[in-house]
Amino acid sequence: MTSVLVVQPLLALIAGILILVFPRLLNYLIAAYLILFGLAGLFPHLFGA
Repeated sequence: MTSVLVVQPLLALIAGILILVFPRLLNYLIAAYLILFGLAGLFPHLFGA
């Protein structure tokens, strides 16, 4: 669980920098963020872990 807590701020920082440099990436970054963390939240329920 600790690794997830470290990854989220790093992803947010990288996404923020990329959005400042390439504003059109905002839609793709938000979509990727939602998909990844949605799957991460569903993974334990789908496989009974």
